[in-house]
Amino acid sequence: MGYQGLEFSSDSVFLVTGGAGFIGSNLCQALLHMGYTVRCFDNLSTGKQEHVDEFALNPNYKFIKGDIRDLDTCIEACSGVDYVLHQAAWGSVPRSIEMPLLYEEINIRGTLNMMEAARQNRVKKFVYASSSSVYGDEPNLPKREGHEGNLLSPYALTKRVDEEYGKLYTKLYGLDTYGLRYFNVFGRRQDSNGAYAAVIPKFIKQLLNDETPTINGDGKQSRDFTYIENVIEANLKACLASHQAAGQAFNIAYGGREYLLDIYYALTKALGKDIEPLFGPERKGDIKHSNADISKARQLLGYDPDYSFADGIQLAIVWYKENL
Repeated sequence: MGYQGLEFSSDSVFLVTGGAGFIGSNLCQALLHMGYTVRCFDNLSTGKQEHVDEFALNPNYKFIKGDIRDLDTCIEACSGVDYVLHQAAWGSVPRSIEMPLLYEEINIRGTLNMMEAARQNRVKKFVYASSSSVYGDEPNLPKREGHEGNLLSPYALTKRVDEEYGKLYTKLYGLDTYGLRYFNVFGRRQDSNGAYAAVIPKFIKQLLNDETPTINGDGKQSRDFTYIENVIEANLKACLASHQAAGQAFNIAYGGREYLLDIYYALTKALGKDIEPLFGPERKGDIKHSNADISKARQLLGYDPDYSFADGIQLAIVWYKENL
C-alpha cells in the first residue's frame, strides 16, 4: 500500500478529529497498525463509537469525547501533538442547504478553532479535509486547482473558507497546513443508512436487502470515486510534505471517472441481483460531472494512489457483505 513504507519519529503523536467517522476511523486504524500514538477526537454527532471500539485496548490509543466548536477542548486535545489530521465536519450538500447556520458553526468555526489550537501548541503539520465541491459550477474536466467556479451549496462554501484560513495560518503564523480536496471517497465503515448516506454503500445495502434503489437524476452524472486507502495515503504523505507545499489545497482522487448508472449495474452484477432502479429528481447543489487532475498532489506530496475504482469496489462489497 502507498503509505506502508512511510516513517515518522517513533514517538510521534497524531490527533485525528472526527476520528470515529468513516475516514477518521480508518486513519486511526492505519496509524495504530503502524505503531504510532493516536488521539481520536469526536463528539459522536455523526461518528460512531462502534467504529473505534476495537482500538480501546491498544495502549497507544486515547479517545477524547469533545466538540471542535469549543476552543478550550481543542487546545487541550492538541497538547503534545505532532500532527493533526482534521476530518471533523458535517458532510452532505443537501443537508447543508437545509442547515446553513449549523454548517458554518461546525465546518468553519470548528476548523478555525482547530487551526488556532494547533498554532498555540506548535503542531508540526495540520492536514485537513476539503472537498471537490469547491469547484462549484466550473464545467471543465478534469478539475484543476486554481480553476474554481461559483459555489453551489453552503457545504462547498465552508470548505472554501477553510482553505482560505489554511492559507492565512501558513502565511501569518507559520503553521504548515495542507488541504485535501476529497473526491467521492468510499470504502469500509461508510454509512449506508439515512437520507444523506453516500450512494455506493446505500446501493449495496438496498440491493443486498432486495430493495429498489432510487437514482437522483438520470444516472448519467459522473464521479471520481476514490477508495479509502488512497485517502489514508494522502493524509500521511501530507504530514511528510515540505514547507514549500504548505498553505495549499490538493485534489485527492484516483483520477478516474465513473458514471452512476454504470456503477449501479456493476453492483447488481457483482451482487447477483436483477433489480431495475427508480429515478428521482436531481439533488439541489449537486455537480453533474467530477474528475480530478491529481498531478499537483503527485508532484508536491508524492501522492501515488494504488487503488483504482475496480479494486476498491470489490473490497468494499466484501466488507459490506460481512458487516451489514
